[in-house]
Amino acid sequence: MPLHVVFTPDEAAPAEIGIVVDVLRATSTIAQALASGYERVLCCAEIEEARALRAKLPDSILGGERKAVRVEGFDVGASPREFLEPLASTLILSTTNGTRAILKTARRCDRVLLGSLLNLTAVAEAVESDDVVVVCAGFQGVFALDDAYCAGRIVRLLKGPRTDSAVAAGLLTHAFDSSLDGLNARTYGPPGLEEDIAFCAREDVLDVVPRFAGLVGGAAEIRV
Repeated sequence: MPLHVVFTPDEAAPAEIGIVVDVLRATSTIAQALASGYERVLCCAEIEEARALRAKLPDSILGGERKAVRVEGFDVGASPREFLEPLASTLILSTTNGTRAILKTARRCDRVLLGSLLNLTAVAEAVESDDVVVVCAGFQGVFALDDAYCAGRIVRLLKGPRTDSAVAAGLLTHAFDSSLDGLNARTYGPPGLEEDIAFCAREDVLDVVPRFAGLVGGAAEIRV
């Protein structure tokens, strides 16, 4: 199958490799956490599921957001800048879009990698198949420009035939002079994300490639 891009997780078709992109912020945050020394990240779709896991796993920390705001009672939010050093062996994470996209992609693809600008080249080099779909997390089920931009940057590093959506994602990247411009093009909700946007716009600062390792209960376990 040609290299394909879907702009929301519900569009994803089965493929050998699925690359999930939630550049602001889940896939960037997970890459940063694993690079910083967390052993694994458990991705939960629902807040209560994350809380239940936290109660069962003593050496863990609970992080997450809804609409970019930290969930009440969680230890940390979902900013990658909160994970520059490990605070536990396991990060339990639940976000508005990204963790759900990871779980959906894991049901449809044989292998799942997580992509961001932080690990742009590393994730592209980890692809060992022509049967690839890049899955944008989007925002609450609709298109998100920042994820499409990041998907296009990944597309430009991969070889082989492409579907129209992959071609479109690649072309989109040429509309912006820099990664920061590409991420800032999206309209964001709450103020105060400027530092996270700048952090996530950095390219190739991490060599890690987060990968889906299996399910722990209903959570997706991500390791390197």
